[in-house]
Amino acid sequence: MTTSTPLTQDELKALVGQAALRYIVPGDIVGVGTGSTVNKFIDALATVKDQVRGAVSSSVASTERLRAIGIAVLDANEVEQLGVYIDGADEIDGQGHMVKGGGAALTREKIVAALARQFVCIADESKLVDTLGRFPLPVEVIPMATAHVARRFAALGGQATLRLKDGQPLVTDNGQHILDVTGLQITDPLALESQINQWPGVVTVGIFAHQKAQVCLLGTAQGVKTLNF
Repeated sequence: MTTSTPLTQDELKALVGQAALRYIVPGDIVGVGTGSTVNKFIDALATVKDQVRGAVSSSVASTERLRAIGIAVLDANEVEQLGVYIDGADEIDGQGHMVKGGGAALTREKIVAALARQFVCIADESKLVDTLGRFPLPVEVIPMATAHVARRFAALGGQATLRLKDGQPLVTDNGQHILDVTGLQITDPLALESQINQWPGVVTVGIFAHQKAQVCLLGTAQGVKTLNF
């Protein structure tokens, strides 16, 4: 009797990256997210690049990767609407609500998601949760508001930590800082996203409930599972 070796997380990411190609309409401009799973999608996109008119990217890193495979990257202001936005998630629940921002690109990700008719999330099955909040919630903030926003989270029972890189506060592509918040159980993502959006100094909260996924391509041991929301 032979036993098949379980797929690695890297192989699962490649599977869902490849599966996402079927959501691209030839001649479309594609919204492209950020992160290790999206990198696998960009690799797959290279095989059909002649069908793609261009892309709108959510980060400098993804822009560089897209240009390296010969896909034109357009400014979001030049595009009225995208057919599809393809991006990963740090967590996704059974309704398509997500926590995103582990790669520090949450603000641009949310802007590109808002331009798209359809958000297709690509993730491995470890990202599917019953309740959001186990992964630290990223919040992009204007630096002078960091302590104030951290106190607001403390009042909700959360602990906010300034994200560092090489011992210094990480600076996003937008020139801002990020707080990572632990200790939250996000049982009503829409309401909490709306609430945090109102706090002075918050640029973007990494709850994607108003810009949720319509589809999740989930990499599992049994192959790619399609969840529709």
